[in-house]
Amino acid sequence: MGTKEWLEKDFYKVLGVSKDASAEEIKKSYRKLARQNHPDANRGDAKAEERFKEVSEAYSVLSDPAKRKEYDEARSLFGGAGGFRFPGGQGGQGGGGFPFDLGDIFNQQGGNRTGAGGGGLGDILGGIFTGGKTRTPPGTRPRRGADVETEVSIGFRDAVDGVTVPLRMTSDAPCPDCSGTGAKAGTMPRVCPDCEGVGMRATSQGGRLAMTEPCRTCRGRGLVVDNPCPTCHGSGRGTSSRTMQVRIPAGVYDNQRIRLRGKGAAGERGGPSGDLYVTVHVQPDERFGRKGEHLTITVPISFPEAALGGEVTVPTLNGQTVTLKVPAGTPNGRTFRVRGKGSARRDGTKGDLLVSVEVVVPEHLDEKAKEALDAYRKATGADDSDHEYDGKEGVR
Repeated sequence: MGTKEWLEKDFYKVLGVSKDASAEEIKKSYRKLARQNHPDANRGDAKAEERFKEVSEAYSVLSDPAKRKEYDEARSLFGGAGGFRFPGGQGGQGGGGFPFDLGDIFNQQGGNRTGAGGGGLGDILGGIFTGGKTRTPPGTRPRRGADVETEVSIGFRDAVDGVTVPLRMTSDAPCPDCSGTGAKAGTMPRVCPDCEGVGMRATSQGGRLAMTEPCRTCRGRGLVVDNPCPTCHGSGRGTSSRTMQVRIPAGVYDNQRIRLRGKGAAGERGGPSGDLYVTVHVQPDERFGRKGEHLTITVPISFPEAALGGEVTVPTLNGQTVTLKVPAGTPNGRTFRVRGKGSARRDGTKGDLLVSVEVVVPEHLDEKAKEALDAYRKATGADDSDHEYDGKEGVR
């Protein structure tokens, strides 16, 4: 937050006390407002959450005597509205005042100084805008929900075409019995007496340097539970079981990890939900395989079909068939491409079906077939006794 924005804030007005209020009056007012507007007691109320932040910010300054004194002097010096004036002069835009832009003043290195002994604006306001700079307490910030991981097993065809599957999820969520407060039904948490509900405690390191750390009493929540909820034992968290419909996109691979944004565990104090990671296991198919966005299949053909050519009926994944023309002289293992019969791509188009042919050798031949095959061997000069393999040119 900029210097000008901070000085324009009236912390006394935020806490509803007068400028000469005692420390006890400030503390009493803060406790009341913090209890009324704490996020754990106002689930989903953004206005209450913002109000709680403002109250915590105001109390962090006014509860510290040194910071409060510097704050009062700074607002007196700047008139509480961003118009600079020297002590005793007229603030704002008239009456002998000198209007300046606060951003210009604090951005200058070694600007004009006032008072004796070289004390400047940095000396007057240093405690507020350096070591005393306030931030939203960690215990009141929105917190993102946890990521959740699960697994699902689908069929081969569902992986190719895409499918919607029901998933039963168990994840971390606000306790249903205490609505996340951690307190037993009929009771409420109280403001932590050590950190006054801020969730952080400051420890001085000497001079103006101060370190902050989560309060050990309330563990950064800003609240103390005297009567813990028997279900969550005061943690305010529990487990939630739900069934959701999850869409598995077309073309998913075996063991592919899919990320679904915002489908994980619910956030805290208005924070976003985590993500859901689904590892997909694809069951193999008896006939079809995958090669990228293409499907693969092997079909048997006879020796005459390979040698003389012919037509072969090929099944597709959707149950229909296509006719594949096999040219004469087709060798064993040759692959043919059937366009648009493969797996879906991201752009909505489909890959191809890659058909490999396998020449089938019959195990049993009748006498007529044997005679015909013997005649073929003699006609082509394929005499087994003359075969010689040289490792380069094949059989001769």
